[in-house]
Amino acid sequence: MERLTRQKSGFASREYKALAKLATPIKIQDFLDKLPMNWEKHGDTHRSPRYVLKEKKAHCIEGALLAAAALWIAGDPPLIMNLSARLGKGDDDHVVALYKRGNRYGAISKTNHAVIRFRDPVYRTPHELALSYFHEWFLNSNGEKVLECYSQPLDMRRFGTDWLTTEKDLWDVANALSERKHYFLVPKGNWRHVRKADKMERMAGRLTEWPRLHPRT
Repeated sequence: MERLTRQKSGFASREYKALAKLATPIKIQDFLDKLPMNWEKHGDTHRSPRYVLKEKKAHCIEGALLAAAALWIAGDPPLIMNLSARLGKGDDDHVVALYKRGNRYGAISKTNHAVIRFRDPVYRTPHELALSYFHEWFLNSNGEKVLECYSQPLDMRRFGTDWLTTEKDLWDVANALSERKHYFLVPKGNWRHVRKADKMERMAGRLTEWPRLHPRT
């Protein structure tokens, strides 16, 4: 695949160089792990990669979009995928960037939790990769597992290049993800057989990387 050039990207030279240094999925993930969480102090945001670099913080979809930009610069398709929690369970969706190595999928993930993180490229399909998150994704309040489905991957090239540098929140990307075909992970009738996370797992699930320093306003 053709690499994204600086001229086509719209990035300033220093922005492009910063992303070009993230030449592998591991380097991208290491960079995201060092970014503080965007707690959206002043309201919901869906910032572009340029503004993630500027603000030096990100939440999951913002991290996935920055990862997609870095992958594109490195010569990989800029793919993202939605992981969706069961409706009415009080948990947000999660977005990851996908990459392939040797015909196997992996994922880059910006999260504040000890789980639902980076995935090595060992999964044959997006379905297999999504299943790898199932056991880990539970509510700390009661241990209930809530990952229900995942989306068909979204290639960010369909949005051109404006999404890389725009000052506007990328609600159109979030909407496009939600409108993608979603595939359910648990067969009908099998939810009643799903065991809740045990006490030890819930203790591990409470581990977080970045403390919430400010209340949401």
